[in-house]
Amino acid sequence: MRKFLLIDDHEVVRAGIKNVLLELFKPCIIYEANNEESSIKSLKQRNYDLILMDIQMPDTNSLGLMEHIKVHYPDARVLIFSMGAENIYAKRFIQAGAMGFISKNSGLSELTKAIDLVLKGRKYISNSLAEQFANELGGNSSATDNPFSKLSPREFEIVSLLTKGKTLSEISEYLNINTSTVGTHKARLFEKLNVKNIVELIEVGKLYNIE
Repeated sequence: MRKFLLIDDHEVVRAGIKNVLLELFKPCIIYEANNEESSIKSLKQRNYDLILMDIQMPDTNSLGLMEHIKVHYPDARVLIFSMGAENIYAKRFIQAGAMGFISKNSGLSELTKAIDLVLKGRKYISNSLAEQFANELGGNSSATDNPFSKLSPREFEIVSLLTKGKTLSEISEYLNINTSTVGTHKARLFEKLNVKNIVELIEVGKLYNIE
């Protein structure tokens, strides 16, 4: 019997996906988590055939969670299911170990296709993402260029936390690094994004659907 883990902070979204999975994979068992803490607890309890995970949740460093899953559960199959901008988030999460990234705006048939591929151990790449990768390989980045692509994984983590209102000391504690190191990363990412303060950072983040 297949076992699924749904990681999403919206109960309505989890209920909808749960109904889809129950219809497609009878019988199956579906477990739920709504943030990083509950996800890690669930991961310790059992193995799953598929983990379907959102990336924009309160009290959750989603990229860090993805990396945690990859390190501690290397055989886990993770499919990202999110409203986050695909051209910004997908590549980072796939590099971190996810087997696919699908938008919540996708139709049921596309979601079913993505789940089926990942369950078979194959990666799911949307047509638009495949085109983005092809453009990058061909040296044509004009269609997908955005300032956040210049950030390192650590800088991207810090951006996400800063836009959520976290202070440097809170980020330092959360990421287990020195406050001065956080400050250095902040200065570098401000320069890369061409912003002068948190207000400007949040505004630029909204333009690219960074939350």
